[in-house]
Amino acid sequence: MDRPSTPPPSPLPTAPAGSDARAVRTVAVVGLGTMGAGIAGVLARSGREVIGIDVSGAAAERAVRALEVTTARDVRRERISEPERQAALARFRTSRELRDAAGADLVIEVVPEDYALKHEVFTALDAVVRPDAILATGTNALSVTRLAADSARPERVLGLHFFNPAPAMKLVEVVSSVLTAPTAVAAVTALAHELGKVPVAVGDRPGFVADGLLFGYLNQAAAMYESRYATREDIDAAMRLGCGLPMGPLALLDLIGIDTARTVLEAMYAASHDRLHAPAPVLAQLAEAGLTGRKAGRGFYAYDGPHSAVVVPDARTPGDAAGAAGRAGGREVRTVGVVGSGTMAAGIAEVFAKAGYGVVLVARTPEKAAAATARVAKSLARSVEKGRLTAVEREGALAAITPADSLDALAEADLVVEAVAEDLAVKQQLFAALDKVCKPGAVLATTTSSLPVVACARATSRPQDVIGMHFFNPAPAMKLVELVRTVLTADDVHATARAVCARVRKHPVDCGDRAGFIVNALLFPYLNNAVKMVQEHYASPDDIDAAMKLGGGYPMGPFELLDVVGLDVSLAIEKVLHREFRDPGLAPAPLLEHLVAAGCLGRKTGRGFREYARA
Repeated sequence: MDRPSTPPPSPLPTAPAGSDARAVRTVAVVGLGTMGAGIAGVLARSGREVIGIDVSGAAAERAVRALEVTTARDVRRERISEPERQAALARFRTSRELRDAAGADLVIEVVPEDYALKHEVFTALDAVVRPDAILATGTNALSVTRLAADSARPERVLGLHFFNPAPAMKLVEVVSSVLTAPTAVAAVTALAHELGKVPVAVGDRPGFVADGLLFGYLNQAAAMYESRYATREDIDAAMRLGCGLPMGPLALLDLIGIDTARTVLEAMYAASHDRLHAPAPVLAQLAEAGLTGRKAGRGFYAYDGPHSAVVVPDARTPGDAAGAAGRAGGREVRTVGVVGSGTMAAGIAEVFAKAGYGVVLVARTPEKAAAATARVAKSLARSVEKGRLTAVEREGALAAITPADSLDALAEADLVVEAVAEDLAVKQQLFAALDKVCKPGAVLATTTSSLPVVACARATSRPQDVIGMHFFNPAPAMKLVELVRTVLTADDVHATARAVCARVRKHPVDCGDRAGFIVNALLFPYLNNAVKMVQEHYASPDDIDAAMKLGGGYPMGPFELLDVVGLDVSLAIEKVLHREFRDPGLAPAPLLEHLVAAGCLGRKTGRGFREYARA
């Protein structure tokens, strides 16, 4: 290509005046499970006449009761008036017969993810509804095109994928097949806007945008747990604290339903043949045992009953006593050395100084050491301005830091943390030098996010004293530290690192010495798959970012995050993951490689997946 480019945003069409986009006043919802009941409630509140249809009278009663409860709560909170509540309840009626959908402008089916069942519903609806009615499927895994092709009115069939819980989640994926008429798309798009939702236009492929990215990530987390690389608690804590996600992946699988996740992944794998989408065997084992998550009272975690969110201890719950005993066996740490002069080094020095440790901050030159100390002072001043720190605490932390320009200053340090360039040769050279300078028994730690810790350890004569302590940027704000043990790391070194994390008020998670550890091993394949979606012209960066923020609860969309992290950094990590795991699905997307080759590295160069104003 002549220059790197990304597809322009693809906003959904707005309804032209006089089109049938304004005609959706009566909606039938077929299937009154949690999702169907939620959708029905949203529609009834919006002023639509709603017919909720389910073969189960109990499901219909639960849907009515749910609307009664939520609207009563809204009256108490003064979001709606009592007359408005009564009007919404009056607009919602239920039935056990599909023929009662005959007068609907739009029918939304939300029955279980089974093609035969959905086909049966659509076939029955063909014989009932008006010729101009729109038929929408709420599937997130099955082919909309196949359902449309089997319908008597394929041009009126599309996907309308709400997210759970429907009343709260803003995203709606509007899924067109090659057969869908533009007027049908315009009609449901206008409806979504009127419901206060954010519609995103997508084509027909398993998982669409949000679930297409989300379920690959969830599957990898399940496989990581199955391999016993990390505990379920550490995997979930790592992704919550390291990425700002509202839930960890295994807890989210329990919420979604492990059987549902398996169905979605099977559909994705059938279409992509990407091993990253092949359901982890543990998903099949749990599903076939009936351990489908919260709804069953047990999945990856145990709950205090079916449909409960309250986690209860089980045989796999870590024991506090064992952890306390391990920490008690650690080495004493009074003085900490930090090597480096960049943002990460300064942040780590600040963390230790605020916790009361004496800190020696070593840089290559006196000027760099002074600049790093000044960076700490500036950060501490901001904390005082925001009321997070007192002026006295600020002065105490600054006084605890001794800048130096020689590794010899680390001779008496009990713990040394390196935060230099992410270059293995540079780190190995540094560890060889630390081996000569540091006293016997000192713990040596690397902050690497992607390089092998054991390679740093082997550069010393004391590999048992070396551990990975991967802080996240900015270190003063981020709570997570990945503790990376090599096969040579001593138990008391690991215990020391955990005790230090507790003192500096960080949350440690344990993992082994392999590429990406927990967070990057799960995060960067997800980012890479997002790039592949753009590369394949399936969706724009704007639509994908919106889908993941609104549908997945992510604090940043994948392309916002890629531009912040740096496309070159992201590419380097993805290459490391691909090289170590040798999975074709982990190969970096060519579009990412092209952008890096063109010098479009994100915010730091003013252009990545988006353009930025230069300061």
